[in-house]
Amino acid sequence: MQKDVFTLSTLKKIKGSRRLVREKILQIIFTLELSQNSSLDDIFNHIFFRIFKFDESYDNSSERILKPDEIAELEADLAIDWSDEDKEFAISLLHGYLEIKERIADYISVFSRNWEMNRIANTDRIIIGLAITELLKFPEIPIKVSINEAIELSKSFSTEKSSNFINGLLDSVKNYLLEQDLIHKEGRGLIE
Repeated sequence: MQKDVFTLSTLKKIKGSRRLVREKILQIIFTLELSQNSSLDDIFNHIFFRIFKFDESYDNSSERILKPDEIAELEADLAIDWSDEDKEFAISLLHGYLEIKERIADYISVFSRNWEMNRIANTDRIIIGLAITELLKFPEIPIKVSINEAIELSKSFSTEKSSNFINGLLDSVKNYLLEQDLIHKEGRGLIE
């Protein structure tokens, strides 16, 4: 194995999907918020495409995303075969989220009754934000799909009770956004 390249399995791959895109974007945003020295491009390439900074020129640990022993633990992961549509969705979802991040925080603050923002887990906040991004910026994705995908993400990446909290909060946000005519979906059956 070359020092600057981390090879993925050439025997097995899994097909990309919007659900996998959502998982990766959740991981990217979470990492971006915790990272102090890594660029968005580095984090995106690292998590989405599994391009690792891994050679002697990155001896400075502040520039390295993972250490060699951490990479070795990930070696069994399968490569994901992303379609152009998957890549486009990923970039649009990530940039859409970052573009309305402050609005998302406002919605969460208003609709998370009896919860202070610092008490809401970062993972839950990001999952909610991704769903709100889809509600506002993806006219082709039905409302139910965005909310259901958020609930499924929470079941995989958060606590047992998070899915109920996320579902309730997103339902309140959805109702508000519909009342304010801020959700614009195209096609039949996309509103509910």
